[in-house]
Amino acid sequence: MPVTIHDVATEAGVSVSTVSKVLNNKKAISQPTRDRVREAVRKLNYTPNARAVSFARGNTRNIIYLAELKKGSAYSNPHMYDIMCGVFYSLACQGYTMTLMDISDQEHPMETIAEIIAQKSADGIIIHGSVINQKISDLILSEKFPHIVIGHPDFDRRLCWIDTNHELAGEHAGEYVVEREMFPAAFIAGRKTEFISREREKGFRSILTQHKQRLTKEYLKYTDSTWQEGYKATLELLSLPQRPRAIVCENNALAVGAGRALRDQNISTPEEILFLTFDIYPYTTVIDPPPAVIDINVYDMGMQAGEMILRKISNPSFMIQAYTTLPEMACRPE
Repeated sequence: MPVTIHDVATEAGVSVSTVSKVLNNKKAISQPTRDRVREAVRKLNYTPNARAVSFARGNTRNIIYLAELKKGSAYSNPHMYDIMCGVFYSLACQGYTMTLMDISDQEHPMETIAEIIAQKSADGIIIHGSVINQKISDLILSEKFPHIVIGHPDFDRRLCWIDTNHELAGEHAGEYVVEREMFPAAFIAGRKTEFISREREKGFRSILTQHKQRLTKEYLKYTDSTWQEGYKATLELLSLPQRPRAIVCENNALAVGAGRALRDQNISTPEEILFLTFDIYPYTTVIDPPPAVIDINVYDMGMQAGEMILRKISNPSFMIQAYTTLPEMACRPE
């Protein structure tokens, strides 16, 4: 049978609580008693349970990453996995573990978070933006529980969050078009209500406006972000009396459809039409013709989220609300 803390206490002739205090370097124990306990530990070859020691110290050295992990989410939200890998690496470098928790099938996800806080099963929590809501926000704020939200929540200004600057990414796309003077320029967006799409469109539009160009209604297409709608929107743009000389797709799925439409119409890129999208993953390596890409290193964002949650734990009053990991041009097909 494995040696327990009770065995050490019996061998040293002290209470279990005294052994615990010695193991956790509490100051209220005399040196002779410390020596006796340590000799018992050595003699019995006792290895303290790391989880128990952490609990006694008031920490677990564990961070929970809360997300929805439905079937197919690896394809519908591939960035989440790169972010998680970055978080894991950052935490592991500091001797922390990460527990991945799926709440996609839970009717009341707030109860799960309440249980995490009550049982002290983690020192902090990283919440993917897809699962945060006002009730969860109210709970973690009322409990003053260390947290980082991945993504900019638009309903509670007191939350700690990090995000990428999607408006700046849109500006980069606009600058790329302006540099090449490929006008008129078109933008194929997601839904009007989608935050990321809206921000990218806003940045793109602002750069065109600065250079006395307009993103008019006929050159702006809202979609449900499927490749089929990207295909349809591109054909509609190509049928305009003045065909666009640049087509910017807000995401990879739309770019798949746009690329297929351009290929079917025998349009060369970037000579006839400049073709651009955002993010390398998941499809840009297989899109034909290949688009120019404005990319964001979301793995790096995950690493920064890991570092920031540890800063939040060490300084609970520290407010974190930041855009991290600037977008950059990752591929420039000429």
